[in-house]
Amino acid sequence: MPGTPGKEQPRRRQARGERRIQQLLDAAASVFCATGYTAASTNAIAREAGVSPGTLYQFFPNKEAIAIEMGDRLVHEMRETYGEALAPVDPATPLADAVGAAVDRFMTFNTEHPVFFTLMHGPDVPGGITEAHDALHATLVGRIEDLLTSLLPPDTDRAHVRRTAHVCLGVYKAGLELALGHEGAEREAYVQETKDVLVRYLDPLVGDRLGQPAH
Repeated sequence: MPGTPGKEQPRRRQARGERRIQQLLDAAASVFCATGYTAASTNAIAREAGVSPGTLYQFFPNKEAIAIEMGDRLVHEMRETYGEALAPVDPATPLADAVGAAVDRFMTFNTEHPVFFTLMHGPDVPGGITEAHDALHATLVGRIEDLLTSLLPPDTDRAHVRRTAHVCLGVYKAGLELALGHEGAEREAYVQETKDVLVRYLDPLVGDRLGQPAH
């Protein structure tokens, strides 16, 4: 078709640019995880990516821009993850299965992207990421509330559901930090401990809602 070669060239340039951006983001993730955000530098990121600082600056003006772009992509992917992980469940689903499925999805995401924890929970992160984290946290708590509503008795007070959601998220974050600090069988053990703590916490609240006796 006439004109097609002219259209293909910008597409190829765009594809090359996206690959370079991803290369820089992957390098930044390694540096942020190794040194923390504060100690990281654009020179270290460029060195990790195997490019010159000048090449990096063609795509990002500073490390904050890199972190914000990375955070945006991770938050988008995380939203897709919790959309699946925190959907209401069939009341016949055993509590341990419901909790285990949600924890597994989140643990998998966070262990595959450890930089997410570094950026979201570090002592000094860019304002844009802090805002994204606050929005994500609020939405995440809301989705956990939705999941709990499908598990808890229908007359449960909404304020109690919200408190329970906050406690569940706090327990998960503590378990995640421990899991990220270990590998292999030891990491799996911490993931299982996290599930066990959540099940034991929720079991008396759920009672026979899922066909299980309250203890």
